Amino acid sequence: MLTEFQFHHIGFAVQSIELTSQYYLNSGYIMTPKIFDSVQQVFICFLKKNGNPTIELIEPIAESSPVTEILKKNGVAPYHICYEVNNINEAIIKLQTQNFILVGNPVNAVALENRKICFLYNKDIGLVELVNSN
Repeated sequence: MLTEFQFHHIGFAVQSIELTSQYYLNSGYIMTPKIFDSVQQVFICFLKKNGNPTIELIEPIAESSPVTEILKKNGVAPYHICYEVNNINEAIIKLQTQNFILVGNPVNAVALENRKICFLYNKDIGLVELVNSN
């Protein structure tokens, strides 16, 4: 991956934030409040623990949510890694030169303080989320 990309979180598709979060809460993680994202039709929360990766739990609330299809295919599972970048548009171009396909144009993410996010896919890497640092 590109050296200027900073790891941000691992995203898990889940049927129920309440059920899945119990494992992490019992392991000492702290959970942020659950947030509704109307663009993706999901509830989202983050789980944080010092010295450990941040976990994002994503629960679909509609059949039209992209996460619904992921759950149908894989069940509860990690499905993306997110990197924070200084300039999302430049990062997209750099990833496209490495055979990543832009899944959708950048949008504001309510769960990340309305910072721009987007997803890109590479058949050898999988799904990557980018979040703009500002």
